[in-house]
Amino acid sequence: MKFTLYTEEADERPIFITGNFNIWNPKDLRFQLAQIDPNNYYIDISDEFLPEIIEFKFTKGGWENVELDKYGSITPNKKVQKSEGTFSHTVEKWRFNWGPFKQEFFPIVEIISEEFYIPQLERHRKVWALLPYDYYVSDKKYPVLYLQDAQNLFNEGSPYGNWEIDKKLSILAEYGRGDVIIIAIEHGSEERIKEYIFDNDNVANGSEGKKYIRFITDTLKPFVDEHYRTKRDRDNTGIGGSSLGALISIYSGFLYPEVYSKLLIFSPSLWVEPNNNFPMMSFRVPFKTKIYLYGGEQEGSKMVKRIQVFENYLKRWEKKNLFDFEFKTNINPEGSHSEFYWSQEFPRAIEWLFYNNTENPVEVTPHQDTIEN
Repeated sequence: MKFTLYTEEADERPIFITGNFNIWNPKDLRFQLAQIDPNNYYIDISDEFLPEIIEFKFTKGGWENVELDKYGSITPNKKVQKSEGTFSHTVEKWRFNWGPFKQEFFPIVEIISEEFYIPQLERHRKVWALLPYDYYVSDKKYPVLYLQDAQNLFNEGSPYGNWEIDKKLSILAEYGRGDVIIIAIEHGSEERIKEYIFDNDNVANGSEGKKYIRFITDTLKPFVDEHYRTKRDRDNTGIGGSSLGALISIYSGFLYPEVYSKLLIFSPSLWVEPNNNFPMMSFRVPFKTKIYLYGGEQEGSKMVKRIQVFENYLKRWEKKNLFDFEFKTNINPEGSHSEFYWSQEFPRAIEWLFYNNTENPVEVTPHQDTIEN
């Protein structure tokens, strides 16, 4: 079957077709379109690869670079009978690293406190809440994700860039996947390493991770549950971060599995625990815990290997009936240890952790009220 594509937006990115014939892989080199000129592309696909009813979309190598309509809105999946033999399509716009972002779907960003008191550490910390865009016009209750290193999550001007989670949450909301409250906790600057190291004085003399975990679990979470419409149970509570923030989140999940069921773990600093000696709570009935693991192959020679070793430890612990793990590991060949790549990964992690989505937002029906601005 022959697919032809015309697009006004010409750039250097290659174009792929993806669908129910390749498990919706958005960057399958077998299905890269050939370029005729800057605006015209085509691909011939052997009938043996195609089901009778073909469902598909075009991307420029990922769901963060998927096709859009002329208003910058998501498009429904296309469907065609294989018997038709040909299909011609025009793409008006393309996403670029999940953009463009629609202002009407941006989360409501509130400062919970400029100086939230941490009794366990006898110091103060700035804490934000990012609420779904429709929080104050609905009566819904929401799951909650606690994230470390708030300075690098959505604040413009942070020295290392940021995850742009406010923008990414607007994308998720556009796809109908934005019903999550994010609680963002500022890191302690010069105290950061001590607070994010659980119990390893070789790395951080006077490590304070135990107290920091108790702050989030015993002090901050009860406050959030009291002041916001949250789903308080463990099935709707997660914690996460990147680098050392990911490491302390692993400890949080393993020490308080009765509180956290979802762990967002980006580029964890597993070098601190090379033997994976994480303390475990032992329960008669193991808790089911979802862990989204991400790392980049450009983060240093040992990052991916350590993640794979950690993954094997999870499997061993599962066999001992300490936990019932469900984990998804995504390794980005191009990924470096930076906010840019964590930003790209954030929507995928939210979808999998909170929406049990094994594919991508491409499957979601577009909002029917989308109109031309």
